[in-house]
Amino acid sequence: MGTTTGAASTADPAARRKAGRPRGELLNRPKIARAALRLVGDRGYDALTMSALAKALGVSASALYNHVESKQEVLQLVQDQVMDEVDCSGFATLPLQDAIRRWAASYRDVFARHAPLVPVIAVLQVSGSPRTLRMYEEVAAGFARAGWETSRIIPAIVALESFIFGSALDAVAPQDIFDVGPLADEVPAFSTAVDSQRATGKDPAQDAFGYGLEALLRGLPAGPGSA
Repeated sequence: MGTTTGAASTADPAARRKAGRPRGELLNRPKIARAALRLVGDRGYDALTMSALAKALGVSASALYNHVESKQEVLQLVQDQVMDEVDCSGFATLPLQDAIRRWAASYRDVFARHAPLVPVIAVLQVSGSPRTLRMYEEVAAGFARAGWETSRIIPAIVALESFIFGSALDAVAPQDIFDVGPLADEVPAFSTAVDSQRATGKDPAQDAFGYGLEALLRGLPAGPGSA
């Protein structure tokens, strides 16, 4: 009886499939995006190749290609993974400038955590990234509700993003990036300005981000008829 049951179990295709499944998480697009993000974070963008990604996932390259067609598609998955962390909820409820403040601070913090991706994401097309497009939709809709002329919305977003990406890189720059060392006497105005900022006790990157964002906001029209 026991032998018969064992033979039937062995012959059962469903039982064979279950026994043959890997113990870990099955390969899927979110898992691929997370692995690619870790790879870039640990070793830089140049380390992201399809073979390196397959190795990091513990699968063959052919298994990886069953889920994504190219490195470009992987990057679009990564873009969606990262952009999904950016808080754009304020554009539905807050006055435009307050919404921009919340979005810009979140955006900058997210990319400060993923700084190696800034040069890649900044020039990556969004057509294959639905969550990224949803973020832009929320932002554009917020500008439109504030009465902005539609032809000026994209230039405003790009101007803000250019500042945000630069600020994200500044957030991970060395704290002593502006140390002038023994050349202080040759650049007295700059050296004095550096010392003066330090004397405030404020984090230099955060101080610069807040100052720059407010300067940008003063130049952005806030409502109908001013765009």
